[in-house]
Amino acid sequence: MKKALAITAFCLAVAPIAAWSLYKPVRVLAPQLADDISCPHADLCIDDSRKTPQALALYEEALDFVSNAVGTFRQRPRIIFCATQHCFQLFGFNRAAAATVGTSGIVVSPRGWKAHYIRHEMIHHRQAEELGVLTMLFKPEWLIEGMAYALSDDPRSTLSDRWQSAREQFVQWYTTIGKHHLWQQARTQ
Repeated sequence: MKKALAITAFCLAVAPIAAWSLYKPVRVLAPQLADDISCPHADLCIDDSRKTPQALALYEEALDFVSNAVGTFRQRPRIIFCATQHCFQLFGFNRAAAATVGTSGIVVSPRGWKAHYIRHEMIHHRQAEELGVLTMLFKPEWLIEGMAYALSDDPRSTLSDRWQSAREQFVQWYTTIGKHHLWQQARTQ
């Protein structure tokens, strides 16, 4: 019995360390534990504190915009603004402008410090709140990515074929269902 308890205790102690090391996106749960990242606000972390005012302005603008577009957040998203690529890579990301980890957090790369990228990722956060993180995996790409591209007010008139098609299909669907039925209808897709 003592041996089983010792093994269980060991596994419980090692599991978070293993997750932190092997699955880097889990670091959004405690970003301040990563190198040179501070969290000057409850929902905003950053690796260059001199850029906090800019990050905070992007955060607040996107929060208001997305709340108006797809409904009020149940939980304010945690966003880690990375001014360096090294910071972005600490969370396991490389090429994207930003990435959302369910409702746990959003990580923004140095090139992602633009309103439409922050909005896009906040829309993914709202999708996870409304549809569920696992359920999103089984939803059509046109719904998940198309919604994020269309409703973030992305200024690019043309995206890559894959994302352009998703955005167009979403817009076509959205015009038939309207804003007030968005989440109810999204659950049926």
